[in-house]
Amino acid sequence: MSIRLLLADDQALVRGALSALLSLEPDLEVVAEVGSGDAVLPAVLEHRPDVALLDVEMPGLDGIAATASVRSACPATRVLIVTTFGRPGYLRRALQAGAAGFVVKDTPAAQLADAVRRVHAGLRVVDPALATDSLVAGESPLTPRETDVLRAARGGAPVAAIARALSLSEGTVRNHLSSAIGKTGAANRAEAVITADGHGWL
Repeated sequence: MSIRLLLADDQALVRGALSALLSLEPDLEVVAEVGSGDAVLPAVLEHRPDVALLDVEMPGLDGIAATASVRSACPATRVLIVTTFGRPGYLRRALQAGAAGFVVKDTPAAQLADAVRRVHAGLRVVDPALATDSLVAGESPLTPRETDVLRAARGGAPVAAIARALSLSEGTVRNHLSSAIGKTGAANRAEAVITADGHGWL
């Protein structure tokens, strides 16, 4: 019996290439493809794939939030994160959300197919270089609220807008921003966002 796959990537070209490569394997069958995080769970519930291959950065829900929703609603579907962004923080958060594997997109096709088989068999598959980086980088130093505030500050939003969006006082937002700047060793909040993003903490 074929291993049934769902592919989720917002880049149609990448999604098509992955689908074509994996479909060459006699024991793998792509049963659904979606282009946003929001479409992942409905497609999983409709097609009941054995393994869902998810990108991290997608419109709507990101791949990590989509992983958590799939694992909660359909535990029989295993999740393999396949991403361009091999950031240690992403790896840690993906595994915490229930992903069974995490590989980068430049993984050779034969290795990717093997990763799918191993995840389907109940094993955990993690890119070795990324696993090492993750151990060295350690956990995010940011509190959940500091993480929320930095996420909201990503586009350069003023303090008042961040406060409104998160239902916090402006003083509280400033305190969280100041703390996050200190913890990331940044000179200002824009730098703090870049640093936290680079580690995959946001």
